[in-house]
Amino acid sequence: MNESLSPALVTSLVFSLALLANVAVKFWLASRQIRAVSRHRAAVPAEFVGTIALDAHQRAADYTVAKLRFGLLELALASAVLLGWTLLGGLDWLNNALMDAVGPRPLLQPLALLVAFAVINALIDLPFSLYQTFVIEERFGFNKMTLRLWLGDLIKSTLVGTAIGVPLAALVLWLMQATGAWWWLWTWGAWAAFSLLMLVIYPTVIAPLFNKFQPLQDESLKARVSALMARCGFAAKGLFVMDGSRRSAHANAYFTGFGAAKRVVFFDTLLEQLTPPEVEAVLAHELGHFKHKHIVKRIAGLFVASLAGFALLGWLAQQPWFYAGLGVAPNLPPAMGGAVPNHALALLLFMLAVPLFTFFLSPLMAQLSRKHEFEADAYAARQANAQDLSNALVKLYKDNASTLTPDPLYVRFYYSHPPASERIARMGARVQPA
Repeated sequence: MNESLSPALVTSLVFSLALLANVAVKFWLASRQIRAVSRHRAAVPAEFVGTIALDAHQRAADYTVAKLRFGLLELALASAVLLGWTLLGGLDWLNNALMDAVGPRPLLQPLALLVAFAVINALIDLPFSLYQTFVIEERFGFNKMTLRLWLGDLIKSTLVGTAIGVPLAALVLWLMQATGAWWWLWTWGAWAAFSLLMLVIYPTVIAPLFNKFQPLQDESLKARVSALMARCGFAAKGLFVMDGSRRSAHANAYFTGFGAAKRVVFFDTLLEQLTPPEVEAVLAHELGHFKHKHIVKRIAGLFVASLAGFALLGWLAQQPWFYAGLGVAPNLPPAMGGAVPNHALALLLFMLAVPLFTFFLSPLMAQLSRKHEFEADAYAARQANAQDLSNALVKLYKDNASTLTPDPLYVRFYYSHPPASERIARMGARVQPA
């Protein structure tokens, strides 16, 4: 075969084109969003006049544009880092350096490679996290964190990630080495079991390490919420208030856990901003997701997609051109006298390359998510009050500085929730004057 058409070279070209397409499309979409938001900055949309003040509308526009412009900088660096890890030989260099330092040990060297890769990426992301929190969020009045609290969270998240991630990575690598040609199926099974386990233990073991969760004390609100849950046939292990205001002024409410471990969690900022009927309507929306089995469907879809991904990885891991085409000289297989298998290299290259291609499925996933949101809104309108949910949405959009004038194409790619105007119109509600 002509060397110019070698599989490795084709892989490099396809990867390069996918990276260029990603950067171009993401830059184009962000630019469209910036133009759309900036174009409508001078005036509040007609349906929100009298409800959203002009200064609040302009603050939301400025906040949106600031995050988008910062996101473009992150996109540029992330693309350069991706090139550095792959075609420019960064991952190959790290693998060889660890081979020299650790030696060709079948489990220790690949595990060291995964850990070193994670640490380096975390260090690269650190300045962006700091800037996002202490510059952008601070500028628009959302950040409530001190540097001490931020560092404490960083240390705790690092320790938790290490305590969970290193044993999991070791298990995955061992399964990849010990279970033969069907290792990808065994590995997928372990990953799926771990994911389900995390749904159970996260609410009660991990989340309390970072936030305080107090039982809901407002008896009238508790009675209202309990009555709603009884009407909907929903049982939870408890109703909790989380000290979200310790870190941010953003407000939210969510369900967490799985099965008998389900919890209803309200940010304290949400309870401060909404009236009891509005809180009930927001909770009814979340109950709608469970009533329509959206959570179960998403988990099932994730498991099916991940199974296909592991199967693809199982095939790619055996192809020399997969490594060579992405800038890595594969370790020699045991049959050829090698001591360290390629499993860690295959995992990392797969995680680096696949998002470039799955990104173009974003509109389909976002559309499905928006459909689920409309269904949950409709359920909330039946179980609570559509006007209360509409009022709550307007308050949350205002207090979270969410733009009311997004670009339609940007929405189709990125928005998991429909724009406020579409949600309110679909419910048959109206925007009430403040």
